Amino acid sequence: MDTFLNSATEILILIFLIIVFVQSSIDKVFDWKGNLNWLTEHFTGTPLASLVPVLLLTLVLVEMAAGILCAVGLYQILIVGESTIALYGGILSCASLLMLMFGQRMAKDYEGAKTIAVYFMPAIFLVYMLQK
Repeated sequence: MDTFLNSATEILILIFLIIVFVQSSIDKVFDWKGNLNWLTEHFTGTPLASLVPVLLLTLVLVEMAAGILCAVGLYQILIVGESTIALYGGILSCASLLMLMFGQRMAKDYEGAKTIAVYFMPAIFLVYMLQK
């Protein structure tokens, strides 16, 4: 119980990131065609248009890795008392969100970019906390 109380913020943010990235990557895998169609249309007229399938695959892999690292990091904090893997998960989560932000800005979807900033705040805060 002491571990939870001493690391409650990190644990709660990790759970948040696990939910976000595991759900997002699973959604992209199971609705690959729908996501690919939407993104292809979303990026029409941008330099990213021809790269959408490769970028989507890359995003799925990074999101899934971020979710898995956060889950392993959560376990590591709770059971071992170490946070290295959680830090890697936080960093990869931030990288994933920066990839999404870049895409939204390239597509000139500024409202979508604002939404991503909301997710970025707890992720970067986790990285900050775990670096100490």
